[in-house]
Amino acid sequence: MRMEKGTRVSDIGVEDELDEEPGEVIESAPPLKVGEERELSNSGIKKKLLKLGLSWETPEFGDEVTIHYVGTLLDGTKFDSTRDTDEPLTFKLGSGEVVAGLNNGVATMRKGECALFTFPSELGFGVEGGNGVPPNSVVQFEVELVSWITVVDVSGDCGIIKKILNKGERDELPCDEDEVLVIYRVMLGDGTVVAKTPEEGIEFYVKDGHLCPALAKAILTMKKGEKVKLIVQPQYAFGEQGKDVSDGFQTVPPNSVLDFDLELVSYKSVIDVCGDSKVVKKILKEGEGGFTANEGATVTISYTARLEDGTVFEKKGIDGDQPLEFITDEEQVIVGLDRVAATMRKGERAISTVDPEYGFGTVEIKRDLATVPACSKLIYEVEMLDFIKEKAPWEMNNQEKIEAAGRKKEEGNLLFKNGKYQRAGKKYDKAADYVSEDGSFADDEQTLVKSLRVSYWLNGAACSLKLNDFQEAIKLCSKVLVYEFHNVKALYRRAQAYMEIGDLVSAELDIKKANEVDPQNREVKLLQKKLKQLQIESNKRDAKLYSNMFTCVTKGSSVATKKLKVEKAEDEKRQEVVGMEMENVVDSSAPSDNGMAVDSC
Repeated sequence: MRMEKGTRVSDIGVEDELDEEPGEVIESAPPLKVGEERELSNSGIKKKLLKLGLSWETPEFGDEVTIHYVGTLLDGTKFDSTRDTDEPLTFKLGSGEVVAGLNNGVATMRKGECALFTFPSELGFGVEGGNGVPPNSVVQFEVELVSWITVVDVSGDCGIIKKILNKGERDELPCDEDEVLVIYRVMLGDGTVVAKTPEEGIEFYVKDGHLCPALAKAILTMKKGEKVKLIVQPQYAFGEQGKDVSDGFQTVPPNSVLDFDLELVSYKSVIDVCGDSKVVKKILKEGEGGFTANEGATVTISYTARLEDGTVFEKKGIDGDQPLEFITDEEQVIVGLDRVAATMRKGERAISTVDPEYGFGTVEIKRDLATVPACSKLIYEVEMLDFIKEKAPWEMNNQEKIEAAGRKKEEGNLLFKNGKYQRAGKKYDKAADYVSEDGSFADDEQTLVKSLRVSYWLNGAACSLKLNDFQEAIKLCSKVLVYEFHNVKALYRRAQAYMEIGDLVSAELDIKKANEVDPQNREVKLLQKKLKQLQIESNKRDAKLYSNMFTCVTKGSSVATKKLKVEKAEDEKRQEVVGMEMENVVDSSAPSDNGMAVDSC
């Protein structure tokens, strides 16, 4: 005999009286010991632990729980039991399918746990009683939580309900870009199978979609190894149209609700390395640890490089060949391979697609095993064998930071001389990071460190000017001027940047200050001369603009005046015609002998 639907918690207002969920009380208080009894909050529910459960997780309202129970009165009289039939009860927690106290009690239990709950009458069968229970009776339930299934409303509108059968591994979830391997079986409500994958599953990219909209939406909520049941409403399946028989797919009638058995076997993370979809990395094997090689690391990799048609043009570290060792961000390999290596962990294996812009560009290149045609897309299967990272600033003492900053500056200077301004700017940025204001430098080191920062910022501003990044140049020069308000180089370069963005007023102020500090500076004089020319041209443009505006206004006024005159004449003429018509109406009863006047009118 199953329990009849009891009083809902919401009907008697017990939930409003509870400050905390019952489960939270157990978590915040010392755990119950076997044989110990405790009241759950101020609900009147008493719980006595009979057997410890597994793990630490407890079900939540909305989950499907499966329990065995024996219900008795305080005198031991049994009124209901699943043990008699050996068929456990499955119900949705908090849905009102069972007495209210049982919902709150089960919510505190762990899988495999056994407990004896004592419920006051208002949380049991109430003033009316029922199911063999007298009115206003205190009841007891000995409960075993056999299992529960987490239930998730994937779509937020109950259109895709997910019941988790196996929770899967780790916490990471796949993304739209990832390639997933899934096994599924799709059924109609009567159990008819309408679609299923081969035993080994099927692979596809989440963003490309597969089968129906519900599948991709559900996969994005699943962990590797997770197994679920889905209940999919028509709007997320095949809607009002249904689906005809095709490619092993059975007919799905219109407005069909579908049941899915779905497993996310695995997925391969796909990463847009450069942010423009031109270098894409798909991870075939996860690497070790939490660190990637990053920029400036010395890396050792093996790889096979192919064209899109499968032609292998280069191998390193394969079939007995020596692996490749290089320093990332030093232009020792093509940009695409460099960027990919900088994102890899030790032991990671990945396949990367590199567009020509990050490969060999528009030129034909001869490599070890084949010639790479111009504008070729490249495919690299890479394994990160090992890498040695550069020390981060926080891993260094002050002397090491200063020395490292000096090396980065020298590297930047060499790159600047060779016209590689973007890479030079990165070196100056790194140099400044080593001696940043966050560093705990001693008082006797502060003067040196400040002068180093100024030098790196000035060089960085020079790179930004070359790259036409004028706002960054202004920002870096302004940093310098906080330390040295009279620094002529900073004033000069900031004035250049201001002139490029058309802020001639700010440029004039900086040049004026620079002249005050160094009146004989030839470069400042030349920049001032250029500024004056720009101001003259600007004034001419302004004068022409205002002249055109004035002309337009004058022409507009003249046209308006003429229009008013024409309208006034036409109005006077209309009034005369109306007056004549009125005279004709007044004199219509008498013979007309004033035809001349009418004609003249």
